[in-house]
Amino acid sequence: MTKPKVLISDKLSAAAVEIFKNRGVDVDIKTGLKPEELLAIIKDYDGLAIRSNTKVTKAVLEAATRLKVVGRAGIGVDNVDVEAATSRGVVVMNTPFGNAITTAEHAISMMMSLARDIPAANASTHAGKWEKSRFMGVEIYGKTLGVIGCGNIGSIVCDRALGLKMKVIAYDPFLSQQRADDIGVEKGDLEAIFARSDFITLHTPLNEHTRGIIDAKSIAKMKKGVRIINCARGGLVVEADLKAAIESGHVAGAAFDVFEEEPAKTNILFGMEKVVATPHLGASTDEAQENVALQVAEQISDYLLTGAVTNALNMPSVSAEDAPKLKPYMGLAEQLGSFAGQITKSGVKEITITYEGHVAELNTRPLTAVTLKGLLGQLMESVNMVNAPLIARQRDIKVTEVKRETHPLYQTLMTLCIVTERQTRSVSGTLFGGSLPRLVDVNDIHIEAEVGKHMLYVINDDKPGFIGALGTILGQAGVNIASFHLGRAAEGGAALALLNLDQAVDESVRAKVEALPQVKQVQALSF
Repeated sequence: MTKPKVLISDKLSAAAVEIFKNRGVDVDIKTGLKPEELLAIIKDYDGLAIRSNTKVTKAVLEAATRLKVVGRAGIGVDNVDVEAATSRGVVVMNTPFGNAITTAEHAISMMMSLARDIPAANASTHAGKWEKSRFMGVEIYGKTLGVIGCGNIGSIVCDRALGLKMKVIAYDPFLSQQRADDIGVEKGDLEAIFARSDFITLHTPLNEHTRGIIDAKSIAKMKKGVRIINCARGGLVVEADLKAAIESGHVAGAAFDVFEEEPAKTNILFGMEKVVATPHLGASTDEAQENVALQVAEQISDYLLTGAVTNALNMPSVSAEDAPKLKPYMGLAEQLGSFAGQITKSGVKEITITYEGHVAELNTRPLTAVTLKGLLGQLMESVNMVNAPLIARQRDIKVTEVKRETHPLYQTLMTLCIVTERQTRSVSGTLFGGSLPRLVDVNDIHIEAEVGKHMLYVINDDKPGFIGALGTILGQAGVNIASFHLGRAAEGGAALALLNLDQAVDESVRAKVEALPQVKQVQALSF
């Protein structure tokens, strides 16, 4: 049997190289490759081990005729075309927990440097000046820290801040009251964080829901003199709005490790004395780099030698014999989870997934993991089919599977029920023709709808004129309706509209729909 062959194209530790060799994997180390050089040799490898420098583009994946797995030593996979990898059947893995402590410590270091003007004072002192009165900082003792995103990294930041005797308010859509109590923080919403925080730190992924979460509008709600730290993702903060707020004196300063465009050779925040900037160093310690290198070597070796999948971003843990049976249900499970996650706005306490009919006879554990990934992945970073159940347990979310051999109406049915701190939501789906996912029930309102890339979800009163008014708004905005699905609980009662659209609607269009007198809730969805 031919040994699998792995290319290491970014610097990994010698110990990681030894793991490959000791496991029986041939390995080549070729760092600093130019894109055309990588394209020329990638066809010879079964695995590719990278950090952030190598760009695994669609072209690279098309040239990689043998490639089975890409392993990223670290969390972010912005440098990997995951969609193209999936279409090529290439597994993409990361190491989501190996550098959490390092990143959290960097955020705390940035906050303290910002509070005491250390970078500017350091430069001044090295220049032979002695400007004690110029660098009058603030204590962090007793100050309020607002933490946006309380996942693995955010919760470590909370712990360290509490040790510094700060008051901590944490916001996370999936943070339960029990979990908040366990880690010793106050559970709050964004409004509370904006109104009360002396420091605000971001630890959330970048997606359409979080992009620009700190902008001029949110900054206006913050206390004068607030300081903002971002060691998560560039794009969470609108940099132009932050610059204006610092110049006006409303924001006392900012500390950024990440930027909208990286590598950031130029940026509108550069040169501002009240801005501390580092070149994406959050995970850059010897310990973290060693941890993630060893993890990725083990994960790639496991997959190539045994087929075991760990921390995959684009496939679940599933055996070869179960895969063909589960494949259509995987798509349905992901859609149900993603749909529910996008319409859920408060902390999740319980999740029940009910399998009825044919699906109840299958191995449902991968389906549950995929459902949780779709749900939790909407507002959390680095959620995959392997770690989603663990993340749910860490957040004290009770997950229950229910199986029933038959259903009175459908041959097969999956139902996701979510209990939040405010309400209970449910969404059900089935397979038409054994392979085509369809939504058939949302919050006890019967509906038959195909999930599309861009959708609009509307809860409204069942009254005349609504459909015409909705169509007019979308028409005036140049948004074409691909399909329109309606359902209602009872005549004149609550009704549901699900629209498949040819393009996404922006916030202004969504707000116009929400302003219609019949509308109770509206949410733009994307899949």
